[in-house]
Amino acid sequence: MNLYASGEDYLEAILVLYKKFGSVRSVDIARHMGVSKPSVCHAVNVLCDGGFLTKDDKHFISLTEEGRKVAEKIYERHKFFKEQLISAGVRPNIAETEACRIEHCISDESFLKLKEHREKGKG
Repeated sequence: MNLYASGEDYLEAILVLYKKFGSVRSVDIARHMGVSKPSVCHAVNVLCDGGFLTKDDKHFISLTEEGRKVAEKIYERHKFFKEQLISAGVRPNIAETEACRIEHCISDESFLKLKEHREKGKG
């Protein structure tokens, strides 16, 4: 199943919420992302069908191994670009928004090269 940016955003949000609270429900995702609960339910069902999430009988949502891989990848990119933009002087609220856009469209190769370049600059 190919994921779109919105699916990646949901996985990232679930990862962030899980790290913060230890469990995740649809209402938590809706609040965090500023979307409706029906939108969350639809996305969660699609992501469950794609093998990225599971739901238990108490409606708690968990990332599968594959879902966690994708979420960690997107979250790493998000943090990287947000930090880079802020260090370049971009206001934090703008950096947050733009990091969310950049994280989805950059290739793995380009992201790895940027990370390597940053690490070389620190040494």
